[in-house]
Amino acid sequence: MCILKNSLNQSHQIVSSIVEKGDLVIDATAGNGNDTVFLAGLIGKEGSVYSFDIQQSALNATQQKLMEKQLDDKVRLIHDGHQNIKNYISEPVKAVMFNLGYLPGGDHSIGTKGNTTIEAIKASMELLAVHGIISIVVYYGGDSGFDEKNEVMDFIKTIDCKKFTVMRMDFVNQINCPPILICIEKTKE
Repeated sequence: MCILKNSLNQSHQIVSSIVEKGDLVIDATAGNGNDTVFLAGLIGKEGSVYSFDIQQSALNATQQKLMEKQLDDKVRLIHDGHQNIKNYISEPVKAVMFNLGYLPGGDHSIGTKGNTTIEAIKASMELLAVHGIISIVVYYGGDSGFDEKNEVMDFIKTIDCKKFTVMRMDFVNQINCPPILICIEKTKE
């Protein structure tokens, strides 16, 4: 049994340690729906999940997974970029999850971009409740993601340490650009 899980599993472990029934949470990158289903399972009947994606095919896949698990009644799927989350949400959120890169199995030319991702992270930081978490799994390498990775890494170094704690975890001895996990905790308003 491996103790040091991959970045996605680590993000799930951290998010599940703070999200409670009744919380409002966001999946900023719906993709194939795995994080949306994960979040919907954490928040109970009283909670809400907002799930964003620019690709209708991603939202369709997410909707299908939610229906299979009978979790579709607590999720609002939004066909819009994650940089626009404040157009849909104004109340405090407990967790925001990002998986950067392109849709697995999808068109590699359509993916998250540094400038809009940073806008979405900033908006998420404003919405985040104290002791809420933003988890960002940075997929890069191959044919996409290096520019976005560098822009996001530069941005997180500038986050105010008096209001947020930022952690970066990467696997330094793995090949093929293993995903990097970033977590941002809001420590005070």
